[in-house]
Amino acid sequence: MTVSAKGHIRIEYMPDYDQYLARVKRRKETEKLEQHLPKGFPPRLSGDLVWGGKDLVDHYNWNYYLTAADLGEIEQALQHFKALGKPMGELTPETFPLPKLNAVLREISNEVHNGHGFKIVRGLPVDSYTREDTVIIYAGLSSHVAPIRGRQDNKWQGKPADVLVAHVKDLSRSCRSEDIPGPVVTAEKQVFHTDSGDVIALLCLGESESGGESYLASTCHVYNTLAETRPDLIKTLSEPWPFDDFAPTGDQYKLRPLLYYQPATDSEPERLIIQYSRRNLTGYWDCKRSANIPPLSDAQAEALDAIHFTAEKHAISLDFHKGDIQFVNNLSILHARGAFTDSIKKQRHLLRLWLRDPEHEWTKPKDLQERFDRVYAGVTVDNSVFPLEATIRSRNVAT
Repeated sequence: MTVSAKGHIRIEYMPDYDQYLARVKRRKETEKLEQHLPKGFPPRLSGDLVWGGKDLVDHYNWNYYLTAADLGEIEQALQHFKALGKPMGELTPETFPLPKLNAVLREISNEVHNGHGFKIVRGLPVDSYTREDTVIIYAGLSSHVAPIRGRQDNKWQGKPADVLVAHVKDLSRSCRSEDIPGPVVTAEKQVFHTDSGDVIALLCLGESESGGESYLASTCHVYNTLAETRPDLIKTLSEPWPFDDFAPTGDQYKLRPLLYYQPATDSEPERLIIQYSRRNLTGYWDCKRSANIPPLSDAQAEALDAIHFTAEKHAISLDFHKGDIQFVNNLSILHARGAFTDSIKKQRHLLRLWLRDPEHEWTKPKDLQERFDRVYAGVTVDNSVFPLEATIRSRNVAT
């Protein structure tokens, strides 16, 4: 077992495959591993949310290409909203009307929540608009998919605020390494994880010179694979883990599972939820994992890597280009990003929204309520901010 000087299990933000295989081999040889799933957990999940990347390509078209008529409606909605003179916090399906496209976007919401978990809207001509108009269009169009926007930071220019748009861009060359909260503002690989909202929307403003591939994986498929081969890891994932809050005191953390199974009810189907950001369990760059909270166990270290490498094996790679918008179910899909290289002329730049659709919203386990309240509770129009340029966000906001 590899440990640090303070007795912590050695596991970094970037997964090491050889280290993972060595840990698997050692644990199988030295431990009596659980051979049964936790009580109440199913041996296998089924349905559209369960897919492997190789099979999905053959039977699911995840693209919707905006038509000339759609783009005409979007332009009319933009001018309508601007004529109202309202703040961006009041962007809704009513203030950004899309009479015909609305039906398409509502079906996309249904697909994201109850179908395969994601869809891409392609072909928004972002170079034809100012940055402000682009943000209006992005938020307005997205409101037809999921009308509630969540906060991604609680400060703006040093003051309390509900920051509703985040910029995903490499800022590492223009700031101190100790100010980097996570890989979202670097050009490094971003490993499989989830964000903090119900639905993640990503608009591509600019592409990198090379790299930056976007990957998605089905949490249900990851579950099925591990349930069949390593039920002991399902048990580990369903038990409490210490999530670092990166508080200044270095001793604040939350205990909760990574994985939740919710049996079917009279009103909802069975659901499998995975929620975690790896950096809250391993630290990242100078944002080190706090020393005064419980370390990960050897079983937890293996389980964390098992999620990543299983997702990586069964993921799809999306052909994500300027003007495309991804809508992804953050409760049923793990996502990742390849490392990338920018140039003077080509720089990867995405806009991100965390959304919620009350019509299709999934019921959350009690352990996750605080995590989602951080995003959605108490957001007001008056406090809403839609930054037009990329900045470093607060360190302790979940990714």
